[in-house]
Amino acid sequence: MPKPPENICEKSLSEVDTLEAEKLWIEKYRPQKLNEIVGQQEIMNRLQSFIEKKSLPHLLFAGPAGTGKTTAALCIARELFGEGWRQNLLELNASDERGIDTIRTKVKDYARTRPIGDVPYKIILLDESDALTSDAQHALRRTMEMFTHSTRFILDCNFSSRIIEPIQSRCAIFRFRRLSDKEIEHMLKRIARGEKLTLTPDAIKVIIYVSEGDMRHAINVLQAAAALKKKVDEKAVYEVSATAKPEEVKQMLELSLSGKFEEARKKLHELLIDRGLAGEDILDQVHREIFNLQIPERAKVELVDKVGEFSFRVTQGANERIQLEAMLAHFGLVGRPES
Repeated sequence: MPKPPENICEKSLSEVDTLEAEKLWIEKYRPQKLNEIVGQQEIMNRLQSFIEKKSLPHLLFAGPAGTGKTTAALCIARELFGEGWRQNLLELNASDERGIDTIRTKVKDYARTRPIGDVPYKIILLDESDALTSDAQHALRRTMEMFTHSTRFILDCNFSSRIIEPIQSRCAIFRFRRLSDKEIEHMLKRIARGEKLTLTPDAIKVIIYVSEGDMRHAINVLQAAAALKKKVDEKAVYEVSATAKPEEVKQMLELSLSGKFEEARKKLHELLIDRGLAGEDILDQVHREIFNLQIPERAKVELVDKVGEFSFRVTQGANERIQLEAMLAHFGLVGRPES
């Protein structure tokens, strides 16, 4: 007699553990409730009060990447709808589906259906909504007006200035800030405990330097650094983050400013060619390290002004190596003593 087909929905505990271990850490450690989110405490308190009253306005979350905007929206859905939150949430990435047709079809069709459960509305989450075209935003404004009795919109974006005023005026706006060093350190240590990692203090400092307040970037760097061994140190972080040591960039700038152009150029080639760093990443680090140089304020102003010019050239398609060498040459002229 043939064996009955195995139920693929039933997984052994070992299989579940394996699936859990294979998860991206940004998903594995993504908060499930608002009170679990690291940072943004004032915003979380206000959102929690909306949930307790089950009275949610349209929301606009604005701020840098990796600061908890999408996570906060998902937590709101979970806490409002419980187990059935997936049936009452439509999540769209506006950078992929940014045209007016998306608003007229997907969004409008979902908005006109009734919610499931005892909450009188559903949620539509538009991720990266600042990528929506102007026509799509105007269509969205009308949709928000028509279906306000059955649907709440949560829009998240990096730049609220790219959202048209009529939409902004219909939303409660929350501005997310970059996370502090302590907040990122707290999360890194929590993950290290969960994954049984040895995380050195120097490695934490480097991850904080690399991530610049972006929690998602910090967690991804930690996972990449921990891929080969359970001890994550400073060297491992630099190897996976495509970032130069701050002292190396500072040394290159000091060589250039002191008139040692060839030595500075050699250091640049080491970063750009031997280590494979991107020109834009080097420019970003140069910008950060200018403020740590022991030079007059006026000289810093000149250097920052030139970094902005060379950054624009590189983003417009100019040759990275030539532009970075030209930048070092200009720095040498700035550092030359006046005769």
